[in-house]
Amino acid sequence: MTEREETLDQDPGSPAEGEPVAEEPAAAEGELEPEVTEESDVEEPEAEEPTADVAPADDEAARYLELAKRTQADFENYRKRMARENAVAADRGAARLAKELLPALDHLELALKAAGSDPEVTKGFAMVRDELLAGLGKAGIQAFSPQGEQFDPNQHEAMAQQPSEEAEPGTVLEVYQQGYRVNGAVLRPARVVVAQ
Repeated sequence: MTEREETLDQDPGSPAEGEPVAEEPAAAEGELEPEVTEESDVEEPEAEEPTADVAPADDEAARYLELAKRTQADFENYRKRMARENAVAADRGAARLAKELLPALDHLELALKAAGSDPEVTKGFAMVRDELLAGLGKAGIQAFSPQGEQFDPNQHEAMAQQPSEEAEPGTVLEVYQQGYRVNGAVLRPARVVVAQ
């Protein structure tokens, strides 16, 4: 190969063998070269999470949340039901105790009527009766005496009928024994005499 062919084969911009390589001229003083920084101002889009994995996790979280809400509601209903049942049980217990005490209270009333003239005796019986009635009142038990009212078979027990010109038929003329209510419900009906 001749020297001329060798030069033709070489790249015109590349230095020949043995020639010194010229350095590129430095940038002029007014020109600035762009600096390369590690952080770029251009935000790269974040990689999207796979929606296939997120959907089952969201469904499972929603299911557990629903289960927690139902459990909380069940517990709240249970708490309210137990409070109602406890109140009913307390009323039942008070009513049972009152039914046992009512005969003693009736005997005190009879003793007061029998000892009518002696103030010392009646004062003691009256105090005991008043204390018993106050205790029953605190437990929600109230006495009622329906004299002069219309007879009601739900609240009164007719012991006898008596003709009367002063009262209309079906009116309570006399109360043999007071009735008692516990929180509005009849604990013991009043025993009465009814006008014919």
